[in-house]
Amino acid sequence: MPEEYIELPRNLFAGKTAIVTGSSRGVGRATALRLAEGGANVVINYLSSEEKAYEVVELCKKKSVDAIAVQGDVSKWSEASNIAKQALEQFGQIDLLVCNAGVWEGSPIEEMTEETWNKVINTNLKSAWAMSKCCVPSMKKQKRAAIVLVSSTAGQRGEANYTNYAASKGGQISFTKGLATELAPEIRVNCVAPGWIETAMVRPAFEDEAYKQSVLDSIPLNRVASTDDIAVSICWLLSDWSRHITGEVLNINGGAVLCG
Repeated sequence: MPEEYIELPRNLFAGKTAIVTGSSRGVGRATALRLAEGGANVVINYLSSEEKAYEVVELCKKKSVDAIAVQGDVSKWSEASNIAKQALEQFGQIDLLVCNAGVWEGSPIEEMTEETWNKVINTNLKSAWAMSKCCVPSMKKQKRAAIVLVSSTAGQRGEANYTNYAASKGGQISFTKGLATELAPEIRVNCVAPGWIETAMVRPAFEDEAYKQSVLDSIPLNRVASTDDIAVSICWLLSDWSRHITGEVLNINGGAVLCG
């Protein structure tokens, strides 16, 4: 974590409702907490980590906002639709959507099973379509609504042995650009493209100290991003601070991958 914690203004998202998919842990959890800090009511979506999801709910409520936890596999249209329905029943509106749910599983192409390909594509990419489709009708009724997708540097430069993951993240970037022009001017749509992040999903890769050091050596800012680094960037894109930005990819990688 960076040494200095900069608190978001309490009125940044006041009166707004946000849905964050995959928010029981990692980047989703950090984003939900930052949105609550900024005054938004938050819908915490989780797949299986019920206890952790309700911990996030309680932490959000301590920031003087309301929050609920909704279980659902966002790669399935019916379950994505239920998340939006529960958000509307509880809060009456949807203003902000963060499509964060994702998995990182792969193998060499000749060994990759159809199951592995489909799981990653559906969880990372199909879920963005499903959540956007079911939330957009309500979001169009709100002022200054916004969507942020959590993509990856893998979607910009590819990733050997994780071609399914790279394809899903590249698809998210193209989906962002197409949806941004389709939904303008009512809804802004952007995405973030993080590099390495200190999360449970990537921690096993860093058990090899030599590999971890090689990663650090490749990052000009000389550290792996924290989940909060990504969260505050997402909040910036959701806020009026970026009110004239749509269809963009915000790179958050410490200078490791320099994309135009």
